[in-house]
Amino acid sequence: MKSKTLAAWLAFIGGPLGLHRFYLYGLLDWRGWLLPLPTALGIYGIQRVQALGQDDQLSWLLIPLLGFTIAGCALRAILYGLTPADAWNARFNPADSADAEPGRTHWGTVFAIGLSLMMGATVLMASLAYSFQHYFEYQIEEARKISQPQS
Repeated sequence: MKSKTLAAWLAFIGGPLGLHRFYLYGLLDWRGWLLPLPTALGIYGIQRVQALGQDDQLSWLLIPLLGFTIAGCALRAILYGLTPADAWNARFNPADSADAEPGRTHWGTVFAIGLSLMMGATVLMASLAYSFQHYFEYQIEEARKISQPQS
């Protein structure tokens, strides 16, 4: 029996590690094993910024991977939470009735949806702002170098 509420919370809290995929599809789910890769690369990008400063260009690419992974998992939690009980049970609990308890929406499901919406939107916007800010600062700096007269 796969609970919709538990799947939503796992996608919200442990989604970047693939916990919701392992819960729903088992430990052999290859997509679940792929999720920690962008998470680890994003954490590596954060470590690069701490060690090398904010001018590190590789970190501009790596940090958004973490943000997009977190935002994508938050979106997945929202989709799990908003799935109707009959569709949830037909997909993940086919041996049970269409209105079985694991597919029903509870207050815990509503809180998972709300927190996923707030956190996912915040992380997505922060990742985009960070990347675009550094990209455009880099472009301006390169334009200044080109416009300076050569000595």
